Amino acid sequence: MKKYLNLFDFKQKVDYKTEILSGLTVALALVPEAIAFALIPGFSPLTGLYAAFILALVTSILGGRPGMISGATGAVAVIFVGLILELKNTFPGIEPETILNYVFATVIIAGAFQILAGILRLGKFIRLVPHPVMFGFVNGLAIIIFMAQFPNFYQKGTDELLSGSSLYIMLGLTLLTMLIIWGLPKLTKAVPSSLVAIVIVSAIVLGFGVDTLTVADTMREGETIKGGFPPLSIPQIPFTWETFMIILPYAGIVAGVGLIESLLTLNIIDEITETRGRGNKECVAQGTANILSGFLSGMGGCAMIGQSLINTSSGARARLSGITAAVMLLVFIMFGSSLIERLPMAALVGLMFMVAIGTFEWASFKTFRKMPNSDVIVMILVTLITAITHNLAVAVLLGVIISALAYSWENAKRIRARKHVDEDGIKHYEIYGPLFFGSTTLFAEKFDIQNDPDEVIIDFQESRVADMSGIEALNKITERYANAGKKVHLRHLSKDCVRLLKNAEDIIEVNLMEDPTYKVVADKIVTKSESDTNNPFKLWGL
Repeated sequence: MKKYLNLFDFKQKVDYKTEILSGLTVALALVPEAIAFALIPGFSPLTGLYAAFILALVTSILGGRPGMISGATGAVAVIFVGLILELKNTFPGIEPETILNYVFATVIIAGAFQILAGILRLGKFIRLVPHPVMFGFVNGLAIIIFMAQFPNFYQKGTDELLSGSSLYIMLGLTLLTMLIIWGLPKLTKAVPSSLVAIVIVSAIVLGFGVDTLTVADTMREGETIKGGFPPLSIPQIPFTWETFMIILPYAGIVAGVGLIESLLTLNIIDEITETRGRGNKECVAQGTANILSGFLSGMGGCAMIGQSLINTSSGARARLSGITAAVMLLVFIMFGSSLIERLPMAALVGLMFMVAIGTFEWASFKTFRKMPNSDVIVMILVTLITAITHNLAVAVLLGVIISALAYSWENAKRIRARKHVDEDGIKHYEIYGPLFFGSTTLFAEKFDIQNDPDEVIIDFQESRVADMSGIEALNKITERYANAGKKVHLRHLSKDCVRLLKNAEDIIEVNLMEDPTYKVVADKIVTKSESDTNNPFKLWGL
């Protein structure tokens, strides 16, 4: 009974009132987001809403980060625009229903890739994302969330800005929502301020018959969010190699973008809640959710940082909030569509504005003079790429690559050599710093082959041969000494360096002297005795 009440043995005490109210707030915020993201590639609103329900439910139950919310996202929706264009070019006159079948198949394959990534424990590679990239990602996402609200200030179906009383009403209701969200927590935290703001503003609009933009106005003519339980949809597509090659690249991109955004969001929520999520378990959960989404008429998606921040800022820390959000979203779809469609967009816009303000890392401005110039450049670049292209995966990958190159450049300059000749006339080169592809040129410049004695010792006690380029550098330096009729000894190589040299016996011949032992960091292997055999996630080391 205890496990049931604490929801899947989540050890932190569950505040049921906070979890349920927070989940209700998130459900209300999910509606316009899911509709908007579904319309990007031209899908029905229900396609996005079904995806939001399935992803929120499955990841809340199985995910590695309690309190994190998943659903249909813009980053994934944009990918389907390219898929649809390719399908129309490849199959002229293709029917919209057939296009949806291809989309569902893509989502299913993407989910399989994500599960595979979790089983192979690839989630740990999120550790390679440097802090400046995290800052840039969060700031760029905050800008996207903020800018995405401005279309709600235009007249329906036009590019004309609201004017006169319509504009003033929209601005006034939005500011009122933001004021309530900001001010209420200073008075009481008994209920989520976001939910109170939505209820108060909606009551004003509905009670006084205020003419302003509603959720129904964001949908196309004749469309509705009313529906039933997500219908089963087995993709009806040709099972041919041509079909597979069309959807495979897009499935890979969906999987990659979804995992990057989900794992980065997980890290952000970890910092806010001062707890630690499980990245590999989240990969499996995201994959499972996307597979089910593809079979249940959903467009797929990933973690949503905006809704996750709404949830955590409301005080939710357990799985119950996400489950509540998913269930309430389904209730809205099946029974409460008419009421949800009448909600004023000003209340939801004000909520998302506050999310954007809370998401932005304002402290990053203070680090400009404290961080290295390369880190500042990376942070700004990732922010701009994220905000302009909305392609979070490309922004993060570029940030990681640039950070890695900057790190390599700095380390390449750190290789040094202390030189001395002992009483036996042997010259010693004591190497400091890593020998890798970036430092091989400077390493070669340290040696004075023509003027060195007949015997030379190169000591690596304070260094390490890191890659094949380092081995090749040793090959060249020993070859140059051999051509000059001189003998080289390599001293104090670690065991892993020796192993690299032995693997290259056909390339290099050197004289190995005594070696120290020092350990190279390796991932812990999870054994069956350390695992819970009744928990497949733990058994896989997730």
